[in-house]
Amino acid sequence: MSSSNSPPDTLSRRTSLKEKISLRPRLPSLRSRKSTASVASNTQAPLTNRNSYTPYAVYQQTMFPAILRDADATTKLLEAILDTPGGRRSLARLARTCKAFKEPALDLLWRDLDSITPLIGLFPNTLLKRARRPGLGQAKNPEPAEWERVLAYGERVRSISYIEIKGDVSPSIFPMFEESRPQTYILPNLTSLTWRAETSANLDRCKLFMGPELQTLVLEAGTRHSKLGELLVEVASHTRLKAFSLIVHTNLPDSFTDIFKHNVALEKLSLAAPGAVSHTIGKWAASLPKLRSFNLDLTGRTPTAVEGFFEDISPGSGYSTPSSVGGTDSGVFSADEIDFSEVRKSAVRLTREGPRPGAFPALSHLQLSGEAANIAMFLRHLTSPITSIELLVDDPPAPEDWQEVCGLIGERFGRTLQSMKIGATSASRFSELVRATSRSGDAPVRHLPLEHLTSLPRLIRLEVDLPESCVFHNADLAHLARIAPAVEILRLCPLARFPQSAGPPALTLDGIAPLTRACRRLHTLGVVVNALDAQEEIYEDIEVSSRSLLRLQIGHSWVRDPLQSAILVSHLAPWLENLKWFHEKNRAGVVEANALSWQKVSEYLPHIQNIRLMERRRTQPPPKVEVPPPPPPPPPRPETSEKEVDATVQTIDHEVWARPDLVENSAQVSVEMVDFSVQMSPETAEIEIDATPVLVDEAVDALPEVAERSVEAHPDTDEKAIDTTNPPEQQAITANGHVDHEKPMESADSSPLPFLSPANSLMSFTLRVVRFYTSPIRYMLSFMPMSLFTEYVANGESEPKAALLGGLQDENGRDPEKRESPSSDTASENIGNMCMYCR
Repeated sequence: MSSSNSPPDTLSRRTSLKEKISLRPRLPSLRSRKSTASVASNTQAPLTNRNSYTPYAVYQQTMFPAILRDADATTKLLEAILDTPGGRRSLARLARTCKAFKEPALDLLWRDLDSITPLIGLFPNTLLKRARRPGLGQAKNPEPAEWERVLAYGERVRSISYIEIKGDVSPSIFPMFEESRPQTYILPNLTSLTWRAETSANLDRCKLFMGPELQTLVLEAGTRHSKLGELLVEVASHTRLKAFSLIVHTNLPDSFTDIFKHNVALEKLSLAAPGAVSHTIGKWAASLPKLRSFNLDLTGRTPTAVEGFFEDISPGSGYSTPSSVGGTDSGVFSADEIDFSEVRKSAVRLTREGPRPGAFPALSHLQLSGEAANIAMFLRHLTSPITSIELLVDDPPAPEDWQEVCGLIGERFGRTLQSMKIGATSASRFSELVRATSRSGDAPVRHLPLEHLTSLPRLIRLEVDLPESCVFHNADLAHLARIAPAVEILRLCPLARFPQSAGPPALTLDGIAPLTRACRRLHTLGVVVNALDAQEEIYEDIEVSSRSLLRLQIGHSWVRDPLQSAILVSHLAPWLENLKWFHEKNRAGVVEANALSWQKVSEYLPHIQNIRLMERRRTQPPPKVEVPPPPPPPPPRPETSEKEVDATVQTIDHEVWARPDLVENSAQVSVEMVDFSVQMSPETAEIEIDATPVLVDEAVDALPEVAERSVEAHPDTDEKAIDTTNPPEQQAITANGHVDHEKPMESADSSPLPFLSPANSLMSFTLRVVRFYTSPIRYMLSFMPMSLFTEYVANGESEPKAALLGGLQDENGRDPEKRESPSSDTASENIGNMCMYCR
């Protein structure tokens, strides 16, 4: 029995002590169930099909949610979850439990941040002073590796806000960002930045988050900023900026228009600063070609200053002509002429024939704040097709100024206006706060007439929220039902409180019947009423029952009989889904009796609605079933005739303008530059060389001095003796063997001359040979000066022959350098030999 009821065997697994003690049986895990299924299928299947098993991982890949195939549908689904109560917590759980939804859920969770604290919490806990409060700062600067999570999640952020007055972020965080950030922009994909700082130092730190993709910037400074011009130059450098809001207490710099002259892509502009209502700002704002939304603060200005805002927009508007109503020139050149400009401006208000400059032709959204008179003056110069207008007026407004504003709205923008919001300025809100927190008593309430509004056929949304002018009558709602039949959302001071001293609200619950009858698209209504007994004629009129009214906000409304009020509400809005009122938990100053009565109304209402709808279904007559009459007899067959018809198809060329939608996508590329320098100074040595050539002038006297001297020769011959007793001057034979013709030699006998002998001939031939080979040497010696030669011979030097021959020895085999000074005879002999060689 136990074996039959026991579950199939599973894979062995380790069980904890908690699982063993637990009384609830634990289901097998997914892995064990998968394994069991596979084993069971293998045992039951035949042997031929055992190899056809496909593992579970294959099927797991195909189990992809169908909603994720379309990224837009996934985003819409997650946004719907985010808008629900606790939506952020639901998306966080979805991202942690499903990998398929992880990335789109994280992108949506980190897309819009209302503080910088979540980014600081991404750092490791060891760096933070307190892990549970990251805004208190860090104990030390993070390393580059500890920035990885911050940079990874920072790419998902598209919008972020910083409000210094909240005090959730320590100012020491920003110097850390400046010093240790690994890249220029921590949030590179940021498109919207809201920065509200109370000090000048924190206002400048918004530059850390102004990335290249920035398109919307809201700057608000609580104190005067001395370097506002430098900050505006940094803002103007982002040429892709589409929306810019500036709220400062310092005068705008004179070069404001020059700084932003290149930001022609601005579509939304908001200025709340001294000097914003000037003709230069007006001319620049009107020149923006893509401007669609404009917000201007007119608080503390005069109507004349507001009119000067349009002075340079349209020079030929007619204000300067003598015949114009608004002009100041009368055509008479007189210095004592009285200025009728104020009178003519009053005439413009009465006759409404003033000029229309036509400023801001493409403007669709307008927000103005200030006195009602200034707002009326500004609206008088506009002819734009405005679809949404928001007015922040000083409460209470002057009756004539409020009437003029209502008339201008209906006259200028009645055919295009779709949304209209009327609120109070910050000064009026502050006065209300002071009265509420002090013991000065309850705030006075006044009537705000809506009967001055003219036809608004396209108005969809109307909201009025004023602290004092919060009284409305039934006639006001009836007038709205006539002029705005297409209204869908209507809120008339739903937060107003009527104390016992001020009396009950003037608007009754049955006073909304004209709205439910005429406005068939009204689905949200917020008013403060006095729920009294209604007249019986209302219950008989079924047309006052609204099929579209689903949400009713009654705030601090008064009620007398809960059951009667529930019956009346069920008749006016039988399909109502949401009824809200104020009680002690969500609003201070609530009358407990009224809150308890409305609680009972909400309890009675669903049951009464069901009964009313059931009765109406029963009372409705059943649909008439029309019985078709019997078919008539067939008519006689008509006579036919043949006829030709031209069946040529007529074609029409139709052109379609297929303009593609272009999407610009830019990626931030931050190039990491590394500067590396190498010193290339070679080791050099300086060496100076005197390259001046040394010139030696040497002159050679080429005039040889010749000295002739005779030498007595005593040839030893056996044949004949020569007398050597004759004096030397009588010898006819010279030392070189030539015959001296001037002095013929005298001989005792007439024998032939000794030099004509064969021995002399042989000697002559030898001398010629020697002279032939020594001719170069003799040529060189010819250039030697005779003085050197004479000095040479006088000093007893060696023979020139030996000197020229490179140190040859003399005839006796002695070295000329080692010889002793020769005697006079030897010198004479050497001179003779030298002369013989020279010759």
